[in-house]
Amino acid sequence: MAEISSWIGFWNGNPPIYVSDRHKLVHYRTIADDIARHIPGPDARVLDYGCGEALSAADLAERCGQLYLTDAAEMVAAGLARRLAGTPKATVVPFNALETAIPAKSIDLAVVNSVAQYMTPEDLASLVPRLRPLLRDDGAILFADIIPPDVSALVDARALLRLAATNGFLFAAFVGLARTSLSNYRTLRERLGLTRYREDEFATLMARANFACRRVTPNLGHNQNRMAFLVTPKLSYQPFERVY
Repeated sequence: MAEISSWIGFWNGNPPIYVSDRHKLVHYRTIADDIARHIPGPDARVLDYGCGEALSAADLAERCGQLYLTDAAEMVAAGLARRLAGTPKATVVPFNALETAIPAKSIDLAVVNSVAQYMTPEDLASLVPRLRPLLRDDGAILFADIIPPDVSALVDARALLRLAATNGFLFAAFVGLARTSLSNYRTLRERLGLTRYREDEFATLMARANFACRRVTPNLGHNQNRMAFLVTPKLSYQPFERVY
């Protein structure tokens, strides 16, 4: 097995995260449905930053005015662009050229789901001002799947097994978890780690970027042991609060 030196390299390959094709389909369908709950209206422009394979992107695009998608894993983004070539309301944009590919002050909702754990706090803090010029004055960024310090790989595995039992791939989940434990994902997780935040730590990080932050529930996806936050520019300041 060739050594992978970064998380981007991991996602550019054939990551053993999904235990079966059904798991992958259920995962992306759930994410799309959860994102749709936050879209402010049928004409809204939405950016999915770090979108992955986004298997339900065409469906999500029908629930908004325009959907932009981008991912740092070039092979993933290229495959997504080919799949969405006939979907006019979904556009895959270059990861390093968001500012030229997307009109300024046009995005109503930017979604950053299951991305923060693969970034350092410094990199995450620099992402917010990068996205800010793309947002409308009343736009927001939804950060989701943020891992608290006390959520372990075992807790994540239990959440997956619950999803599998509900969606008919429980046996595949047991096999897949065993396979993942022997894969480069486990070694990368041990070597590179996953960045974790307490609620107050995440809010403080956003405040330093001049954004107000509030926790929202449920989290995007199946794992409700992780957190989601809606952040907005402080020109429309709201104090940090939980919303249930």
